[in-house]
Amino acid sequence: MLTALEVAIVSESKSFLSSSACQKIVENVYRGRIIYTPTSFIDFLPDHYKNRGISLYDPRKAPYLNQYRLIVPRTRNILEVFQFIVLLVLYILVMVYKAHTIGPSHLKFTIYELVFTIYAIGWVLDEIASVCEHGWTVHTENLWSFLDITFVAIFWTYFGIRVHGLATDDGGTSKLALDVLSMAAPVLLPRLAFCLMSENMLFISLRAMIADFTFLTVLAVWCFGGFLIALRWLSETQDGYIAHSVITIAKWMLWIWFGLDGSGIQRSAEMHWFLGPTLMITFAFLGNTLFLTILVAMLSNTYTNLAQNATAEIQFRRAVLTFEGVKSDAIFAYRPPFNVLALLILLPLKWVLTARWFHKVNITAVRVLNAPILLIVSIYERRYLWRRSRLLSPPRKHSWLTMWERFGAHGDLQAVFETDPPQSVIDEMDDVDDVLGGDEWDNGYVNALRARRDSRANSVASGVWGRNMSRDPVIRRMNGFRRRSTRDEMTGPDVAEV
Repeated sequence: MLTALEVAIVSESKSFLSSSACQKIVENVYRGRIIYTPTSFIDFLPDHYKNRGISLYDPRKAPYLNQYRLIVPRTRNILEVFQFIVLLVLYILVMVYKAHTIGPSHLKFTIYELVFTIYAIGWVLDEIASVCEHGWTVHTENLWSFLDITFVAIFWTYFGIRVHGLATDDGGTSKLALDVLSMAAPVLLPRLAFCLMSENMLFISLRAMIADFTFLTVLAVWCFGGFLIALRWLSETQDGYIAHSVITIAKWMLWIWFGLDGSGIQRSAEMHWFLGPTLMITFAFLGNTLFLTILVAMLSNTYTNLAQNATAEIQFRRAVLTFEGVKSDAIFAYRPPFNVLALLILLPLKWVLTARWFHKVNITAVRVLNAPILLIVSIYERRYLWRRSRLLSPPRKHSWLTMWERFGAHGDLQAVFETDPPQSVIDEMDDVDDVLGGDEWDNGYVNALRARRDSRANSVASGVWGRNMSRDPVIRRMNGFRRRSTRDEMTGPDVAEV
């Protein structure tokens, strides 16, 4: 059963997801303030003994080693970046060590390759579990999902060939495995940039433009395949012998397509003095001129549409990253390569132990393996989870540069940001904090203004009562909106009419 926001992601309702109400929910889910147990399609290591409903998370009431905080989207996103950096470093160590090893030991299975293989198996398992958790449709909405899937295919191809080469002691097969592994470099390096700049408009538009380019290229190859077949049949001699192979003709057409070499037009006269050059020249006009014009127009239109809706696109990708990061499978609580051990050890225990004892064994293993991470997360969230960074930002320090800025054309505008808000604004902020429960977590901006101005404590004559100054204990317990209505009733209709 999907949530409403997950349905909006699947249906790509970008306008709905970019609304302020949705973004507030997405932001709170991303930071772990709102917690819930999502519905998964396939669980590798199911542990649903305790399902959590949609609720607000209180870090002060939770244990220090709370294993559920490992699957909070923000925490998981940070951990995934570090895990990928470790994978990239191990990959570079393997390839660099191979490049500097000359002689019979060049194809030897080294300790670097062993560590990389074990860690990569855990990383690939995490990626496959992510696809099974939310389904292919939601997973592929992520910016770097196509890079991850490409690396998974490259790694499993390398792993199969490498194991076969080591088993048969065949140097050629082992060399082929390393050649396949070298193809992962164009995938891993851009993937790091996608991780670090996931909300950059360039990468968001690049993903969409690659999809359009792939579609148009496949369509062009399909349509231009008729030229290849016709030239292949023209290359047959009177006796039925083939003068030019299909691969040779395809190579000539490819060079013409990219504008690299026009030898195919010259050699086409060997097939037929008139029909051969006619087909090649027609293909050159359609492929090298018309196709490129359509491609540039299509990509320009795609980028323009994305740039016009940049805010909606960025917020949509943020929602995808958030809800794709909420996990219910217990396998995600284990870091690679420990997730492989968890799958091999705990999954058989699932069929032996009861649900309660399996849950105890699982959370004990998670807390032991992730104790430092859980402790750091718990300490951080107890201090900063519910603190509003925008309202609690430190005051701006005055320097000679800020004093110089006051002499500019817009120097008077800075005074607006340094002036305290009116009392009515503070009252309304206080009411909103009461409704949202904000004062339970921080006593920040509003109370700081009260202490600085020292106005609400002495505002009895004005008829404005603070939360701690109300004469009626019943009114003291009321929230902001109820307290305001109570004050209106106390003033009476005559005062309201005035």
